Amino acid sequence: MKLIAISGGIGSGKSMVSAIVRVMGYPVYDCDSRASELMIASDEVRRQVVEAFGAQSYRPDGKLNREYLSATVFGNDVALARLNGIVHPATANDMLQWASQQKNRGAVMAFVETALLHTAHLDRVVDEVWHVTAPAHVRVKRVMTRSHLTSQQVHDRMAAQAVEEEPVAGEQVIINDGLKAVLPQVNKLIRNNQHK
Repeated sequence: MKLIAISGGIGSGKSMVSAIVRVMGYPVYDCDSRASELMIASDEVRRQVVEAFGAQSYRPDGKLNREYLSATVFGNDVALARLNGIVHPATANDMLQWASQQKNRGAVMAFVETALLHTAHLDRVVDEVWHVTAPAHVRVKRVMTRSHLTSQQVHDRMAAQAVEEEPVAGEQVIINDGLKAVLPQVNKLIRNNQHK
């Protein structure tokens, strides 16, 4: 089975590419949503988050207090590194278990959507990377619209993910600038992998 990462900075359009390959019938592991689930479902992750950032990291109903954690870690490199040091290993282990399940089910290709490919060292375990890219001003506008964040908050998140911003040599690039059609680019990459 070939494991392919769908990567790129915040607002680049990773989720759109993931949606396309899902419709094509390929399994996709979404690191962001799964990390959020693990922060609630995993007793060990929850314990470490509370130990690092306090009980206010969770709401009385047990849900993650996203506003508090975001305000605490974005713009604070030490706090962000500490949170990532808790969540990334748990998510990577969960993803590897998921990938093994997909292989056992006979999947030929499976995908991992991640904003933190290199930061979380997932680049070491995937066979190929599809880097989704768009101009910064387009990405900022997208994120402000969908997440109701200020321009500064979006720029803070972009700065926190700076190492993920540009494609690395060998990565396949998908341009999602709102002008170039994404589907033909994805189709071409799928076809290339089917013939390898």
